[in-house]
Amino acid sequence: MDVRNRDIGRRVSYWRTRRELTRQQFADLVGRSMSWVDKVESGQRGLVRLPMLEAVATALQIDVTALTDDDVARRAAESPDAVEVRAIRAALGSYTVILGGADTSPDLARLRGQVDYACAAWLSSHFTTMGRVLPGLIAESQQAVAALDGDDRVEAVRCLVMSYRLASSTLLKLETTELAWLAADRAMLAARCVDDTVCLARASRSVARAVACLGQPQDALDVLVAMANRMEPELASRDRQLLSLYGMLLLPAEMAAAQHGDSDTALTMHRRADQIARQLGPGYCDPVNVFGVANVALHRLAALVRMEEGGRAVAYARTIEPQSLARLPRERKAAYLLDMSEAYRQCRQYPEATAAVVRAEQVAVEEVHRRPATHMLIRRLIGVTSGQPALLLRQLADRAGVAT
Repeated sequence: MDVRNRDIGRRVSYWRTRRELTRQQFADLVGRSMSWVDKVESGQRGLVRLPMLEAVATALQIDVTALTDDDVARRAAESPDAVEVRAIRAALGSYTVILGGADTSPDLARLRGQVDYACAAWLSSHFTTMGRVLPGLIAESQQAVAALDGDDRVEAVRCLVMSYRLASSTLLKLETTELAWLAADRAMLAARCVDDTVCLARASRSVARAVACLGQPQDALDVLVAMANRMEPELASRDRQLLSLYGMLLLPAEMAAAQHGDSDTALTMHRRADQIARQLGPGYCDPVNVFGVANVALHRLAALVRMEEGGRAVAYARTIEPQSLARLPRERKAAYLLDMSEAYRQCRQYPEATAAVVRAEQVAVEEVHRRPATHMLIRRLIGVTSGQPALLLRQLADRAGVAT
């Protein structure tokens, strides 16, 4: 019972902190004292009665099993939950700053640091962190845009566009597609206010990805090609950030063409992106968007998978240098492994497909446990796999909470 009390107390503390509640605020919500909260969180006092457990769970806006069941508790801690998605939705739907102006003096340096932190969380596939920080980051960026002018305002808009882009990308991973499109559209509107190439390129990429996920790959391709054409006169400066952003327009263009079944256009976009990456240098990797030779190769692999050319994808993967993959962030490594798993599945190489998805879990657990697309892949593999790989898949499904 002592161990159970400590486990539940630790989870209460985790969720209270995640909901940004002080001990006093939480105590008020459950009608208890701060001393009672301290004893519960330390495991000195157990939540032995169901009504009290339910009251605590209600105050924390979670299911009771997220406190009492080990597997449910682990899964609940691995991803933005409904409360945090609603908070992102509320931040996207708020017009208070837009209509009412700024109420505070923004700290632009602090805002940049918060954006950098969110970018790092994204590249590490920490969806839970994204769910916690994005609502406040969007609101603070809006405040900065409303309060600043000149070059500082442009920088604030860049922070706002990046906040919207991160929100859109996170929501796409969770397949909350309509809300992801709203975030991307907000990014485009913000970028248009300052007519800044960096903002417009980032926003165009987000809009295109959301539109493609809504089943309109040709519209996505049109957006990306239009923005790439707009950028081309500026590339003569050989500015690395601009070249990288230009390359990152070509990669989703390749994916959109592949989704549309246009293999020739997909290959053309790949070759243009590869040329830009090699122009930047074989060891170059943009710290924000990860553009470089390795990421270009990963997108080619993904495009082949989208076109149901699993055999070609597996063959192409053999040309990718392992050392270049090792230098990529976890989000990209996991994406590569999940694409390899799907490529092997298309080739009916089920043990290899299983090994790849299991490895993806080791690299970035939230990419496997919380993404609906990965759950679908696991279900498909379970239906056709036997022997030891089937056992590994069922164990993985249990850990990820995949309904089979």
